[in-house]
Amino acid sequence: MDLTAKQLSTQSYQVVLYRRALHPELFDLRDRRVVGLGGYELESWVMPGNHVLRFGFGELCATELVIDREDDLPSTGVVTAFPCAGEKDYEHFFEAEGVNYLVTVQTEVLSENLYLATHREMTEHVQENDSQFFAWDNDSGPNLTILDVEPRRSEIHIESYHLVASGGFVLRTQTIFEITAD
Repeated sequence: MDLTAKQLSTQSYQVVLYRRALHPELFDLRDRRVVGLGGYELESWVMPGNHVLRFGFGELCATELVIDREDDLPSTGVVTAFPCAGEKDYEHFFEAEGVNYLVTVQTEVLSENLYLATHREMTEHVQENDSQFFAWDNDSGPNLTILDVEPRRSEIHIESYHLVASGGFVLRTQTIFEITAD
């Protein structure tokens, strides 16, 4: 793992929140799931090292994109975009629909041994929790993207994990879409 690979991994990831849907043909989609409860629907897409969450409630369509590139992304409907380096919290209230969006982002760069141990642990997690995931290998080693979705009556919690062998990079996000409208 060289310093350049570490810097690229941590600097290129970003969260983009849209007030609209995104088209699947823009991405290397590997798995898709849809869940709904209490009048909302969440569609989740897993891609190598990336994910999309499309939340629908009434007239609201909000989409979270976590991606490792900045080019060729739609600019229409962007609410916010920010890099995933370090630890960050972000909150946005969709006032007209009474929906609160919260996300927490944490990144780490691990040594090769610690990365491989974390990868093994997360592979076991996938098997125990029926997580949505995509695993792949490249010249740098084993990689893994995981989404855990927990629907509740008036909110939905999503945890994501992106493990990228190049640089020992681990990105974790915790997202909540919370319906506050009566």
